[in-house]
Amino acid sequence: MENHGTAKVAARLKITGRVQGVFFRARTQEAAQAKGVCGWVRNSSDGSVEALLEGEEQAVVEVVKWCRTGPPSAQVTDVAVSWQPAQGNLKDFRIIY
Repeated sequence: MENHGTAKVAARLKITGRVQGVFFRARTQEAAQAKGVCGWVRNSSDGSVEALLEGEEQAVVEVVKWCRTGPPSAQVTDVAVSWQPAQGNLKDFRIIY
């Protein structure tokens, strides 16, 4: 993606590897909030973690980059990213249970 810095974008992520039971959701929430990114993160029944990130392009790119490593006890094997237009209807970043 081109980096214009202020464009609003959204990214849908599917993170696979050892990503459940390692505080991945909580740390993703912290990383997103620190960058001013809205959206959500949740565990999937297949053992992966899904997330929707929305905000300034550079901030979203930085959170996606963070997700490629995750918290110290995680072992991320893949992050599938689907870029889409920002909807603009998200006001915060939450963990969905």
